[in-house]
Amino acid sequence: MTARLGLRHIEARHPARWGAKSPMQTLRIKTPSADNAGEDAERARPGPGRDLSPLLAGAATAIGAVGALLALTDADSPLRGPCTLFFLLAAPAVAIGAALRGLDRFGRALTALAGAVVLDMLVAQGMLAVHRWSVRGGILAVTALSLLVLMLVVGREKFRSKKLGQE
Repeated sequence: MTARLGLRHIEARHPARWGAKSPMQTLRIKTPSADNAGEDAERARPGPGRDLSPLLAGAATAIGAVGALLALTDADSPLRGPCTLFFLLAAPAVAIGAALRGLDRFGRALTALAGAVVLDMLVAQGMLAVHRWSVRGGILAVTALSLLVLMLVVGREKFRSKKLGQE
């Protein structure tokens, strides 16, 4: 076992030098086993409390809409601040999350939330730079940018489906 010049001793003995794959190069796809078949059937069974994601999505949409409406109408409500903050984080996060379909759930949620904070900060910095700061302007700018990102994602999906249909 002689090492080439320039390689350290540990590099010369590394399994990748002889074609072994690293853990990052191997894909492990889990197939359901016979032991988990009963659990999957119970999870897929409809009933109360089985799948709350549509209900939570509807509630989040309602809270965001109330927050935007309270901020745009300048209403004096104790819910104005929390609901508006929720809207300012949720609207861009949903749009960015829709663009990141390839990531797992946790990675997509974390990246979308970070992107939402960045988008909000860029809007605030831009408004302050041109001396045009206003709450309504910020809400409208974040809404417009979120809708733009979401429409780009929808347009990309339509373009891909059209392109696949022609081939």
